[in-house]
Amino acid sequence: MKNIILFLALSSTILLTSCTGEQGPPGGLVYANIFETTVNSYQYDAVHNEFYSNTVSFPFTVYESDAVLVYRLSGSDNVVNPPADVWTQLPQSIFYNDGTGDFFQYNFNSTFLSVQFTIEGNFPLSNIANEDITNQVFRVAVVPAQFAKTNPSMEKLLEVMEANDTHVQTIENNKQ
Repeated sequence: MKNIILFLALSSTILLTSCTGEQGPPGGLVYANIFETTVNSYQYDAVHNEFYSNTVSFPFTVYESDAVLVYRLSGSDNVVNPPADVWTQLPQSIFYNDGTGDFFQYNFNSTFLSVQFTIEGNFPLSNIANEDITNQVFRVAVVPAQFAKTNPSMEKLLEVMEANDTHVQTIENNKQ
């Protein structure tokens, strides 16, 4: 008898439970596309004091809404066997430990067609060590994304928050 009551309770719970709202998009796993590239040389722009690489085209389709992440191979972890690569996300700043406060930064620019790697700094980069600008390995990850469908107005935002404009603080700029 207890089993029948338990069965009826579970059955009614499952049958009477329902979801509300619009059907969501179909599920499934979406993976990021990843590739690695080595930059063997940069061009130096003395006017802007920066190095830049040639552009590297994506070897797969990338959409304007996709997010591009770039990592630089910054070393290896020899504690594990076999050693593991250590990747650092860009931008990555390298500070000199010589008391000058000098630093440079690995960075990148991207479109949905290509990626370009740059090195920027606060000192004349023509003096940068050769090993910092040659044979640099980068891992580029393109994460699928979609643009938001709407850009809510302030009125819609206040409506969702169940507030009105009297709850919004106005800051006056009295500079003349």
